[in-house]
Amino acid sequence: MSQSLVDIILHLVFSTKERHPWIKPDVEEELHQYICGVCRNLNCPVIKINGVEDHIHVLLQLGKTIPISKIISEMKSSSSRWIKTKGGHYSDFAWQGGYGGFSVSRPSLEGAKKYLSLQKEHHKTVTFKEEFVAMLQRAKIPYDDKYLWD
Repeated sequence: MSQSLVDIILHLVFSTKERHPWIKPDVEEELHQYICGVCRNLNCPVIKINGVEDHIHVLLQLGKTIPISKIISEMKSSSSRWIKTKGGHYSDFAWQGGYGGFSVSRPSLEGAKKYLSLQKEHHKTVTFKEEFVAMLQRAKIPYDDKYLWD
């Protein structure tokens, strides 16, 4: 084949360090837009982004030449530097070290978009830890509780 063609959609999830409620309404939308710009520059356009005070969900189209770890690293490091410019309240901002990455099939895309849209409502009754463990279990991803949280 003379060209590389891919259609890989990822649902990425990562939290603030120790799930501290850093993502306040005054920066949330701008943070989401900033992360979208980082992903666009990496040729990994964001389909949907949302979250709550202590974590974020990013649904994106994976570019054909970049590893997932590079996307996560760029999103976290760039957005962390950016948010620290938003005032003293954010000077200690940090993301957790790890992340969750889940594949989304094209037929499941609308369901994933709806799930991200309803994050604030969802987290009125479900914690990030409960949500993340359920995602791992649904995807049948093995994990060790000892290393799951910072």
